[in-house]
Amino acid sequence: MGFLLACPNCGQRDVYEFRFGGEVHARPQFGASKKDWMDYVYRRSNTAGVENEWWYHRMGCRRWFQATRDTTNNSVLRTFWTDQEGSDNAVRARK
Repeated sequence: MGFLLACPNCGQRDVYEFRFGGEVHARPQFGASKKDWMDYVYRRSNTAGVENEWWYHRMGCRRWFQATRDTTNNSVLRTFWTDQEGSDNAVRARK
């Protein structure tokens, strides 16, 4: 199923220009246990609803960014650079 995704640098594009990088979750601290690292690398919550995700614009600017997306209907609520998460510079999805 295709949908549109707005790269914060290049604007709105077809999702097939991007690579999905998985859900955003906290990286383990230095010295964390092997179990913590295994959970970080392999365990996913697979949320049915709104979640933050990593996306890579492989056929555009070749940069990683984050998107807030509703996984139940693939509607993208906003996209943003990681340093702009709470700012007004986030790109809001067009209605």
